[in-house]
Amino acid sequence: MPNEAAPTAPFLPPRPDLRRRVLAGEATIGLWLGLGSIIASEIVARAGYDWVVADLEHGMAGETELLGQLVAVQGTPTAALVRVVSSERMRIARVLDLGADGVVIPRLETVGEMGEALSWMRFPPAGIRGVAAGTRGPGYGTVPHAQLHTINERILGVFQVESAVAVAAAPELAAIDGVDVLFIGPADLSHDLGIPGEFTNPRFTDALDRVAAAARAHGKAAGILLQDAGEVSAYLARGYRFLGVGSDYGLVARGARGQLAEARRDIG
Repeated sequence: MPNEAAPTAPFLPPRPDLRRRVLAGEATIGLWLGLGSIIASEIVARAGYDWVVADLEHGMAGETELLGQLVAVQGTPTAALVRVVSSERMRIARVLDLGADGVVIPRLETVGEMGEALSWMRFPPAGIRGVAAGTRGPGYGTVPHAQLHTINERILGVFQVESAVAVAAAPELAAIDGVDVLFIGPADLSHDLGIPGEFTNPRFTDALDRVAAAARAHGKAAGILLQDAGEVSAYLARGYRFLGVGSDYGLVARGARGQLAEARRDIG
């Protein structure tokens, strides 16, 4: 029998849908993955979050565990982002070669710093990302060299705003092509502002509003990590559309405490 044509394969990572939705102004909900567990990552993704962030900066996993997490998440419609340890070239290149749908980059404050980080994220001519077409990110060699640049459009760029300097520069940062999300790191920002943990302090809320206004003015998204779903409405009203709501370890801790408390009440 003659060989039949192979069916058209779905998009391999990085997949295009999340970045399109974010830049179209759609509100999305995500969760932080800090446990480093492949199984927990898959359970969360199957729950239906728009995106998750595998956290290499503060989470329990390293690059060794990351590939398993990416494969587990990307077997579902949930997008798999990775927060890198830093904006060094190989930190960014490595997670993209492994197939991350986007990169979350902490602690950048200037146009120059963000521009350099973006250059590591993009294949030529838009950037200077190292070309390894046979890796998972470019689809194991299925994307021709002449088309590798099209992968640039699929990768979501999330840049954290964690200092007063970054807040002041927000209008210039949001104007950069590829800075898709300005993402508030609330704990770090509150400490930098000298009001640690005071998330209702006017200095903190003014910073929130300045970042949201800068993102809106340039067609980008403002994002933040929240503690629980009860905060979502308030931040949507403030202009935040890229919303992380808690973490896998938070869910485990709250679930364990809640279930134990209920059982102990029944015991008396």
